Amino acid sequence: MDESGGLRERKKAATRLALHEAALRLAAEQGIDRVTVEVIADTANVSRRTFSNYFSNKEEALFYGDTLRLRRLLELIHERPADEEPWTVLSRAALRLTEEAFLDADPAWLTRRRQLRGHPGLAAHQVAAYATIEREAAAELATRLGGDDVALRSRVLAAHFLTTVRVAIQHWMDHPERPLLDTVRAALAAAAPSTAPGPAHV
Repeated sequence: MDESGGLRERKKAATRLALHEAALRLAAEQGIDRVTVEVIADTANVSRRTFSNYFSNKEEALFYGDTLRLRRLLELIHERPADEEPWTVLSRAALRLTEEAFLDADPAWLTRRRQLRGHPGLAAHQVAAYATIEREAAAELATRLGGDDVALRSRVLAAHFLTTVRVAIQHWMDHPERPLLDTVRAALAAAAPSTAPGPAHV
């Protein structure tokens, strides 16, 4: 990629992030149902058409941060050594993501997420996003598993893992006095398949 192409991509990423942050802030202040695409675009100082170039609706803009974190989780899973036991692969990837994405989380972010939790529109996006990540994580796990029914076992393992991470984060949102990293580590250890060791420290 040439320098001009790299600059364009950085500008696009910055615009997408600005729209996401504007959507989060407005939804927390006014409620999701009162926020419109036009208001989000105005707050981010872009046009309605520009918004549509990045997101199909306000729910997608609101969920963008989660989408980024889920994509990063897949990258971390893929980067783990090929000879690692599958649950160790998943656990270490989750712990690494937690350190990268949440260790210095802004308290305002936690407040906003609590306010938005459970909204039907966002819940639908969450289900769709997790389903996509589940399939891709299962495909990666299938290359690391042996024995029979690899496709089924990899899908079950991926779903079990993602549910564990999601529940750990939701639990932490209700009990933030404990570091998120500790909560995620404890959840992964509790959920580890009986044939697998608990998650090692990163």
